[in-house]
Amino acid sequence: MFNDLFSQETLSEAWRIIEAEFLTAIWETVYVTLLATAFSILIGLPLGVLLVVGEKDGILPLPKWLLQTLNIIINLLRSVPFLILMILVFPLTRLVVGTVVGTTASIVPLVIAAFPFVARLAESSLREVSPNTIEMAQSMGASPLQIIIKVMIPESIPSLISNATIAITTILGYSAMSGIIGGGGLGKIAINYGYYRYKYLIMIAAVILLIILVQIFQSVGTKLAAKADKRLKKKST
Repeated sequence: MFNDLFSQETLSEAWRIIEAEFLTAIWETVYVTLLATAFSILIGLPLGVLLVVGEKDGILPLPKWLLQTLNIIINLLRSVPFLILMILVFPLTRLVVGTVVGTTASIVPLVIAAFPFVARLAESSLREVSPNTIEMAQSMGASPLQIIIKVMIPESIPSLISNATIAITTILGYSAMSGIIGGGGLGKIAINYGYYRYKYLIMIAAVILLIILVQIFQSVGTKLAAKADKRLKKKST
């Protein structure tokens, strides 16, 4: 197998496939990852906020049964393996998108798998806000909504960005697995050529590109978090 991996014929065939399919696959992977991350943050961030402010000693206590229900739902969704979850949400995917196969269809299970993870990350970030800062805002007459929007979220921006970076790289990994059910992108290429057709050179190329994308997202997220942290320190001084 490895003797033929870098033969002239194999290299020529691999290059043809790379030229024909990889540019579109990269775009599909980035498109799905960014869109799924955006929707996950849109759902997960408010949930993370509720988990913090809705506690008994929080600034906006929620009924105990409601808070417990939210925690149970989040924990249940996080405990289901992604491959199984993709199959379980087929009816919802068909309802939302009209099909269970394809690049756009993979966004639905990605969001459902990722938003509980994002909620926990947001909860962790918001818990890092100093209670003294919140108490100061309360003493100045700020409402719970004002404290959330003007104190808690701005104070935790660097941590939120760092955790968003973790989320986007996790979703990128999930998007590769969605190739099993017909999702597009680099994952589909790796599975179709590497697993079904034994063209390992194509699979290796797809994996390398996925690693590069992870490094790009990680580097951008780290730089943004560092900049936000510096601005926050300047404001505090």
